[in-house]
Amino acid sequence: MTGTDMRKEAEDSGPSGYAAARLRLLTEEARSGPPRRAALAELTDDWLTGLFAAGAEGLRGVSLVAVGGYGRGELSPRSDLDLLLLHDGGDPKAVAALADRLWYPVWDLGLDLDHSVRTPAEARRTAGEDLKVQLGLLDARHLAGDLGLTASLRTTVLADWRNQAPKRLPELQELCAERAERQGELQYLLEPDLKEARGGLRDATALRAVAASWLADAPREGLADARRRLLDVRDALHLATGRATDRLALQEQDQVAAELGLLDADTLLRQVYEAARLVSYASDVTWREVGRVLRSRAVRPRLRKLARERSDFLRRAVVGDGRALGGGKPATERSPLAEGVVEQDGEVVLARAARPERDPVLPLRAAAAAAQAGLPLSLHAVRRLAATVRPLPTPWPAEAREQLVTLLGSGRPTVEVWEALEAEGLITRLLPDWERVRCRPQRNAVHLWTVDRHLIETAVRASEFTRRVSRPDLLLVAALLHDIGKGWPGDHSVAGEIIAKDVAARIGFDHHDVTVVATLVRHHLLLVETATRRDLEDPATVRAVAEAVGSPGTLELLHALTEADALATGPAAWSSWRGSLVADLVTRVSAVLAGNLPDDPEEAAPTAEQERLALEAAATGSPVLALRAQTEPPAGEEPSGDPEPLGVELLIAVPDQPGVLPAVAGVLAVHRLTVRTAELRSLRLPDGVDGSVLLLDWRVAAEYGSLPQAARLRADLVRALDGSLDIAARLAERDAAYPRRRGVVAPPPRVSVHPAASRLATVIEVRSQDAPGLLFRIGRALEDATVRVRSAHVSTLGANAVDAFYVTGPEGAPLPGDEAEAVARKLEETLRG
Repeated sequence: MTGTDMRKEAEDSGPSGYAAARLRLLTEEARSGPPRRAALAELTDDWLTGLFAAGAEGLRGVSLVAVGGYGRGELSPRSDLDLLLLHDGGDPKAVAALADRLWYPVWDLGLDLDHSVRTPAEARRTAGEDLKVQLGLLDARHLAGDLGLTASLRTTVLADWRNQAPKRLPELQELCAERAERQGELQYLLEPDLKEARGGLRDATALRAVAASWLADAPREGLADARRRLLDVRDALHLATGRATDRLALQEQDQVAAELGLLDADTLLRQVYEAARLVSYASDVTWREVGRVLRSRAVRPRLRKLARERSDFLRRAVVGDGRALGGGKPATERSPLAEGVVEQDGEVVLARAARPERDPVLPLRAAAAAAQAGLPLSLHAVRRLAATVRPLPTPWPAEAREQLVTLLGSGRPTVEVWEALEAEGLITRLLPDWERVRCRPQRNAVHLWTVDRHLIETAVRASEFTRRVSRPDLLLVAALLHDIGKGWPGDHSVAGEIIAKDVAARIGFDHHDVTVVATLVRHHLLLVETATRRDLEDPATVRAVAEAVGSPGTLELLHALTEADALATGPAAWSSWRGSLVADLVTRVSAVLAGNLPDDPEEAAPTAEQERLALEAAATGSPVLALRAQTEPPAGEEPSGDPEPLGVELLIAVPDQPGVLPAVAGVLAVHRLTVRTAELRSLRLPDGVDGSVLLLDWRVAAEYGSLPQAARLRADLVRALDGSLDIAARLAERDAAYPRRRGVVAPPPRVSVHPAASRLATVIEVRSQDAPGLLFRIGRALEDATVRVRSAHVSTLGANAVDAFYVTGPEGAPLPGDEAEAVARKLEETLRG
């Protein structure tokens, strides 16, 4: 059926005809995107025009006006209808009756309606009081009735907007900033709001409003396409959900991608991020220009006064030949920043003598100068560089490499300058491998950023540590490249090592430095994973790290990169506790690299409190525990600012016996205590004291409410160990009483064996979605497998648990390979069930 046929059906059959024609249009596979939105708006126009004509017969001085998105002729499948019934005030009762004839059919069809009935004076006054109303009226479009009435209102509202722009535009900018603070940045969110988040459809509309003010204009290249892409995604989202929603939830993304003919949800997110990034960059440039123009206007009256006074003086001060001293318009001040780069009007621009076509280092020099000065790069400068600059030779000249390092080491201003270069395609021309990570989503709740922004954030964080290392240039370049392999299949660290070698050589590092950068990229996760998942008392652990790192200088760089990477990931990836574990590991590895062997694990001395608890447990034959709030930094760290809330430290000493791990974990789960970190190890008692004691050093937090008393925890632990407290039954009862809510489907757990991680035990690693009672289930499954847990290292990253268990057979030896794999498979089956 053609568009004309659909409109005729809607006109002939009333609301039911419109509904049928609308449904047919929305299910047509041949029409989507802008043509479908325009056709839907046209179909709706015809239907509403028919309703108006039937209800307004003989009524004059009335018009029906579409505003907002509908005014722009952009109707998504579930968009609301923004309508204004405009009248001259001549017959209010008749206008009210007409409104009923219009609004009720819309409501009857279940369509959302944003409506108002106003005279032109009322509409103008309301617009003056409410910025959102004024923005909607800027897109007013006549539908039916008195055309002159609509045209007059449009002219008046537009004139008001331009006259009031110096006052209203800062108000609009503040509105955009507040919304961005609430909704976040569209280009980084895993479940973004396509309309409200920064870089979304609201910001695109704001840019149209700025352009309508004639005060400033947005960079137009690609902006219309970005806006269209966001609208297309919203259309597909409406069709997939059947709801008027703008939030692209995880569970909808595959269906939306299929609706748009895209490969998968990651492809969808990447397109959304690219569009949002373009809108965000255009917004930054536009609001900067608005600020410049408004400052200029504010200064202009004072300059006029000064100019008049100067002119009067010059007329009185005449030289011998009769010419006035001075004269002419003073030139705008331009301050040199670097060769070919100057500051002008608060931006970094190219000098008049700059020749980008002859100076391939100029983009990096300009970027470094801008970041060092904390100033934005001018849009005109970046576009001129993109259009005319020659490629850098391979390898890069030393100056280019130095300017890149300077840019990366400039701290927070690096982000804005890098984004300006990236917006015009200069980054991928300098570093072609960047294309694979650009706008690439990270489906991990721990990560705040896309891959490319995370790399820049890591460089920003690394710039804070450049005084800690002897080669800050290698640290900054490794920070930029450490996740570059995420655009390739397989282990991103392995792929990244290959890419990093190529990039480091291309930008001019020598063979030794290339090797160091590649090593840092290959092992950028080594320290934190080892420190939090392995037994640092085991000599094999420390030796393995020393062999991978190779030299004290590389270890120093890797330590700084590890912290920078974690801080740039998000708040869940780093803490004082993790920092202390990594520092401990670095100290041990440094000793090995210096030629000192690590101490035997059995000789590690306990603290005074640990020894006291162990002796009491050995003497009484029962568990002893201590609860202590932990807000101070770990030993060896200086306090910085307010103390970091680390939770509560729980120390437990238990006579060595079967079932300790599941018993302790189960008691904590029963008391609704979340385990943040956990360490379990066997403690050697002083000479003359018989027996063996297990020491558990855990950090816990209450799910809600206050912590239980230590005496109650101890009593329940005694009962759990002697079998009189059925923990499994208690947890099952609670799960039955409080069924879990449906949420995001987590990936299945994975259990793996690491045979080379220790010579004293078999290391079994568990990666799973964190859940109440998880550690209890793991401990019980290991007990059922008749293996002994020699030590355990438990950590929680956001919603993910990563736990390592050092286990032996009953005789205390590591498990044979096939037996270890069987235990791992059985544990994995238990967790999946």
